[in-house]
Amino acid sequence: MRSRHLSRSTERSYVGWIRRYILFHGKRHPAEMAEAEINAFLTHLAVEGRVSASTQTQALCALLFLYRHVLGIQIGELEGLVRARRPRRLPLVLTQEEVKRVLGCLRGVHHLAATVLYGGGLRLLEGLRVRVKDLDFATGQVTVREGKGNKDRITVLPESIQPALQEHLRRVKAIHERDLRDGWGEAPLPHALARKYPGAAREWGWQYVFPASTRWRNSETGREGRHHLHERAFQRAFREGVRRAGITKPATPHCLRHSFATHLLANGYDIRTVQELLGHRHLKTTMIYTHVLNRGGRGVRSPADLL
Repeated sequence: MRSRHLSRSTERSYVGWIRRYILFHGKRHPAEMAEAEINAFLTHLAVEGRVSASTQTQALCALLFLYRHVLGIQIGELEGLVRARRPRRLPLVLTQEEVKRVLGCLRGVHHLAATVLYGGGLRLLEGLRVRVKDLDFATGQVTVREGKGNKDRITVLPESIQPALQEHLRRVKAIHERDLRDGWGEAPLPHALARKYPGAAREWGWQYVFPASTRWRNSETGREGRHHLHERAFQRAFREGVRRAGITKPATPHCLRHSFATHLLANGYDIRTVQELLGHRHLKTTMIYTHVLNRGGRGVRSPADLL
């Protein structure tokens, strides 16, 4: 999985499904099993476990990866497989007034991170993994590195948040310089960049925009540095903000991305422009937010600037 540069979250999910598959069949070795056992496990998930279609598909992908790329065994047709039904669900979207109330109930780094997520339509980890070098205040854009599908894209950096974000970066830089004086100050680098550019991990441009409050120790090298703000900490703060705002919708940070797309379309932006900003491969994925609006142009102004 790591040789194919799969994400750590995908790695954990796949290993978990493979473990459940082996335990389900009484700890038999996967090489001794084939289509019939895969069918039985996936059907059990759909019928007994009542999992969603996406969960069952994830389990199937994990098992196919195991057989094709680890064991070198080709799996044939899975005949008789009971597939979980894929219901058509509309994304949960907050109104602009609700977004304003939630952002007003967040403080400090959580407020800044939430505004960047909403203002550019970023996924949670895409926003938390933004590095200083990925912000371009002159052009008002954010470069998203290694997003879903390992794709890069450029999206909007709200003008309204830029002064506060620059002040935040000044404070973060002071912390980084203090870490450097203490002999640390490194940020984890992707893939083999740490070997190719040994000093890059200590450079200011490679630091996370939203660093963690405590230093992180690399289990492989023993070096300490600053990782990004943990997603669970942000999710807890966001849930508290939703509660304090008096919103009854089960809103999560990902709802900010849905709200970004819906509000842009409602404001008359072209759906293909929204598709590009969101990083969707297919237009059909973007069309779930609303009907197609036949208005062109890419002079996009972030909906965060209209609050």
